[in-house]
Amino acid sequence: MSRPTPPGTLWLVPTPLDFGCEPLAPLTDVLPEATLQRAAQLTHWICENAKSCRAYLKRVAEHLPLAAPLQEQQITELPHAVHKKGDHAGGFDARPLLAPLLQGHDLGLVSEAGMPAVADPGSAVVRAAHDAGARVVPLVGPVSLLLALAASGLNGQNFAFIGYLPQDAAERVKRIHQLEALALKHGQTQVFIETPYRNTALWSALLQHLQPGTRLACASGLTLAQARVHCRPVSAWRKAHDGAVPRLPTVFAIGA
Repeated sequence: MSRPTPPGTLWLVPTPLDFGCEPLAPLTDVLPEATLQRAAQLTHWICENAKSCRAYLKRVAEHLPLAAPLQEQQITELPHAVHKKGDHAGGFDARPLLAPLLQGHDLGLVSEAGMPAVADPGSAVVRAAHDAGARVVPLVGPVSLLLALAASGLNGQNFAFIGYLPQDAAERVKRIHQLEALALKHGQTQVFIETPYRNTALWSALLQHLQPGTRLACASGLTLAQARVHCRPVSAWRKAHDGAVPRLPTVFAIGA
């Protein structure tokens, strides 16, 4: 009687933080050789966007030969509904996506920027792989949240990632006040992000509604040549009249 095929390994493959940016960061500046080698060896993928996944593999192929040509890579997209809302709450069944894994193939999970399943969808895939008894291995690469937190000077021993703040102006102000209260009462740094084209609206709301002594960090274009990270009390930001946040991927944080 033949034994069942053991599942493959789910590899969490980080990507550069330069999605949608120009110019792109040199791939070998932000991803170690071992990560690139593993990405080059994989032929089955789960991703946010197949076009972005192929673009990433094309960049990898400039350094290392791929195990299969781009047109032969097996790429499956996560449903669009989980892109923004996330899939951590358990409402999305990722098990059908793991068919190659259960057939013994190694499978790569990749997002458009940074580490999959962190500030990006993919946690349901990881959870389903664990439930299937598969090995899960995260590879080394940039994580914008931790880079921003480390560079902010805010409390890195106690912090929370909030995701996106509400788009509705009144709800956004309410949420800003809630996060500020948490930061000041508990010393817990509050970290959040925004879609680049809405950076300016969020920044204006933060400068207008936070207390003068609250420290506010803004980390834009991390790992890019034009990266900038600043953290000041809100009163200092107001005096500097620096209301412009570049239309680049940005991490915001507030703390005591």
